[in-house]
Amino acid sequence: MKKWLSLIFLLIFLFPSHGSAQTSSFNWYEIFVRSFQDSDGDGIGDLQGVLSRLDDIEWMGFDGIWLMPVMQSPSYHKYDVTDYLSIDDEYGTMDDMRALVQACHERGISLIIDLPINHTGTGHPWFVQAVEALKRGDTGSPYVQYYHFTQSAQTKSVAVSGTDWFYEEQFSGGGMPDLNLMNEAVWEEIHSILVFWLQDIGVDGFRLDAVTSYETGNTEKNVELLSRFHSEVKAIRPDAFCVGEAWTNLQEIAKYYASGIDAFFLFPVSQAEGWLCRSVRARTPASKFAGYLEDLYTTLPEVTLAPFLANHDTGRAVAALQARSRPELAKFAELVLHCVGGTVFTYYGEEIGMVGSGDDPNKRLAMYWNDQDMTQQPPGVTKVEYAYPCFDQQKEDPDSLLQYVRKVNLLTRKWPEIAQGKTSIVYSDSYVLCLSKTLDTSEILLALNFSSNQPKTVAVPEGTEMTDSLCLDAELPVLEDNLLTLPPYGFAILR
Repeated sequence: MKKWLSLIFLLIFLFPSHGSAQTSSFNWYEIFVRSFQDSDGDGIGDLQGVLSRLDDIEWMGFDGIWLMPVMQSPSYHKYDVTDYLSIDDEYGTMDDMRALVQACHERGISLIIDLPINHTGTGHPWFVQAVEALKRGDTGSPYVQYYHFTQSAQTKSVAVSGTDWFYEEQFSGGGMPDLNLMNEAVWEEIHSILVFWLQDIGVDGFRLDAVTSYETGNTEKNVELLSRFHSEVKAIRPDAFCVGEAWTNLQEIAKYYASGIDAFFLFPVSQAEGWLCRSVRARTPASKFAGYLEDLYTTLPEVTLAPFLANHDTGRAVAALQARSRPELAKFAELVLHCVGGTVFTYYGEEIGMVGSGDDPNKRLAMYWNDQDMTQQPPGVTKVEYAYPCFDQQKEDPDSLLQYVRKVNLLTRKWPEIAQGKTSIVYSDSYVLCLSKTLDTSEILLALNFSSNQPKTVAVPEGTEMTDSLCLDAELPVLEDNLLTLPPYGFAILR
C-alpha cells in the first residue's frame, strides 16, 4: 500500500480542510424528558428525573444536554407551547428547572432547551385573543398580527371555527399556528423569552426548531430572521450556544450558516440513507465516505458542524445500520460520526441501541434503564421493541455498545483535536480512511479500518508513533517497522 503519510503536508493542500469554531461542549445528549426518568411515580418523566441521572450522563462522557420542549403544552411532545415562560406541569416546576441547571453547571455540563418559535399552540393566549378578536370582527387587534390569518384557504391553512378566517400551519394537524416573525411586536415577545431563559434561569442556549419554516420557501428571509435571533441572543449572553434544525441539503445548510447561528444539524450525514449509514453498508465504505467528506469540508469550511445519527423525528440508528444482531456496526458508526468533527449530538437511547421507527411516538420510547425503572410509553405508540440489553446490564459488560460509546466520548475529550481541529483527508482506499486533525500547534492523525472482517495495513514515515487506539475486541492496532496494521473496525491516533 502506498506510503501516504510521507506526503502529508502536500496532501493537506490538495484536499479540502475544515476548521471548527469554538463551543464549550462537544458531546451533546438529547433528552425527551417524558420518556427519560420518572421521579414521582406517575409514570411520566420529569426534570427531577433528569437531575437524578446526571451521574450516569456524566459517566457516559457527555458534556452537554439538549432538552426537548419543557414549556407548558397540552401535547405529549410539547412543541405546541402555550406559555414560553413556564415549565409544563407534567415535568415539574421552575424551581426544578433551576436546580437542574445548577446541577449541570456544577458538573461542567452545558444545558440548552428546545425553543419552537416558528409556531405556538392554539391554546397560547396570543392565539386565543387573536381568535376572539376575529370573532368580534376586530381585525385591528395586535394579536391578529402575531399570526398569518387569511380569508381564503391556502395550501397550509386551517379554518378558524366560528369565522370565515384561516390560519397558516406548516405542521398540519398539530394545532400549531405559525407565528408572524416579520412582526416587531412578536420580536419584543421573543426578546423577553430570551432574557428569561438565558439570564433568569441560566440555560446555556437553544435548539431552534424548524428554522426552514420561519418563512417557508424563503431561505434568504429565514437567514435574515436567524441573524436577528443570533444578535439578540449574543447581546444578552455572548457565550450562549444555539443549534438550528435546517432539515435540508448540504448546499442549503451552508446558506443558513451566514446567519451567525453557531451550528446547524448535519442532516445529510444522518438516517438510513444518510452518508454515514450508506457508507458503512457499502462495498467500498472508506472511499465512499471520503468522497462525502470532501463535499462536506468544501461546502462548509470554518464552521462548527453538528453531526448526528438519529433524533426524535427519525428512525433510530440501529435499524438504519441493519445492526440489530451486529452491535459492531453500531459501535463503529459512533466512532466514524465523531471523526467528522464538530459538536456531536446523541439521542437518548442510541448509546444502548434502542430501536424505533414509523409513527413519531415509536421513536420516543421509554429509556431502557432496566425492566423496572422505566416511564410509561408515549401515547400513540404502535410498537415497543428493545433489541439490546438495558442500560444497567450494558454498564456491567465491558464489551457492550454503551461502554464503547463512553470510550468514544472520553477519547474525543482527551483529544480535542478530533472535535475542534482543522480536518484534512490525508488518504483513503476501499477500506482505510486517514484524517489529519490540527488544533493550534498540535496535529494528530486518525486512521480507521472500515472492514468488518479483515485487518488492513498502511505504511507510515519513520518516527511516527501511535498514541491511542480503540478497537472492538482484544486485538489492537500494531505499529512495527513503519507499518500500521489495523484490526477490523480498528482505530488509531498517531503523531
